[in-house]
Amino acid sequence: MLNTIARNWWALALRGLAAVLFGLLTFFVPGVTLVTLVLLFGAYALLDGLFNVLVFFRVASHHWALLIEGVIGIIAGVLTFAWHAITAIALLYVIAFWAIFTGVFEIVAGIRLRKVIANEWLLLLMGVLSALFGLLILFAPGAGALAIVLWIGAYALIFGIFLLALAFRLRGHMRLTALPT
Repeated sequence: MLNTIARNWWALALRGLAAVLFGLLTFFVPGVTLVTLVLLFGAYALLDGLFNVLVFFRVASHHWALLIEGVIGIIAGVLTFAWHAITAIALLYVIAFWAIFTGVFEIVAGIRLRKVIANEWLLLLMGVLSALFGLLILFAPGAGALAIVLWIGAYALIFGIFLLALAFRLRGHMRLTALPT
């Protein structure tokens, strides 16, 4: 299983890169309009979901958590595009529930991989941060549009960095297992 995931390290790296770019954009263009934020979030959630579904079908053991996380991401992305006139509060709830569900499934994946890879804490930490971020938005939605944009940007940036770290760690594992003994 680990070798299959390691061979597809690039999918995690692309997810991480998309998250980092999304996060940086929110910091460099903080006055982004709600419509732009909706479109950026929709694109990110859709891509994140598609990459998860792709990895699910490429991994021989077909971990159901990847498929469910992917489908939730795709649904969140499609709903965001379908309801482009969505209000700020509704968008925040979509983001909150998406982050909570994503976090729970990342925690499940981290626990399942704890016997297979070292330092699975990165995946567990990503899951905990994702769930906490979702809960924060869920219980404090009226904190202000600019603050929420910056929080979303910080979350995406940190999440993307952890994904990139995990992807390159898997890439290193793949190279180590490919070396002749």
